[in-house]
Amino acid sequence: MINVSPGKIVGVKLIRPQTQRDRRGTFVKTMHAEIFFRHGIPIHYAEQYYSVSEKNVLRGLHFQTPPHDHYKLVTCIEGEAFDVIVDLRKDSPTHGQHESFELSGASGDGVFIPVGCAHGFYVRSETATLLYNVSTVHAPSHDTGIRWDSVGVSWPSANPIVSERDAALVTFAKFESPF
Repeated sequence: MINVSPGKIVGVKLIRPQTQRDRRGTFVKTMHAEIFFRHGIPIHYAEQYYSVSEKNVLRGLHFQTPPHDHYKLVTCIEGEAFDVIVDLRKDSPTHGQHESFELSGASGDGVFIPVGCAHGFYVRSETATLLYNVSTVHAPSHDTGIRWDSVGVSWPSANPIVSERDAALVTFAKFESPF
């Protein structure tokens, strides 16, 4: 069975699947239509991809703007990640707030991220693989983010490895939300 619990940010859901282990290895069911439906998690996805990152790498905080905005289902399938979501929706009661989760590939933890939220993560283990299911196709002209160090998150490292692109993103204070 899959355990789904609400996050503190409106619409965010933490997904903890039950893992089955035996002498052959591990089996993890990361999605279940009936359970997701009961918890208000949509299951229509237009793309699936994954990232492999090394220890001390921070990716984010990313999102796509309208009309190519999307919801995401992000699952850690290997390693450990400190996962962060920031609410960018102007009319949301949790606007400007962030929430973090500890995701583990050993248990197949995942998180559902609604439209209008930024997402990022920091790798705690030697490597981590995160699997993404997103509701719209990647649109480079609408792919953007806010700076990782501009929303008050207590990241595991003050000096993570970030891409040039992520280091140059606008701060949350200067971001004009289209959501």
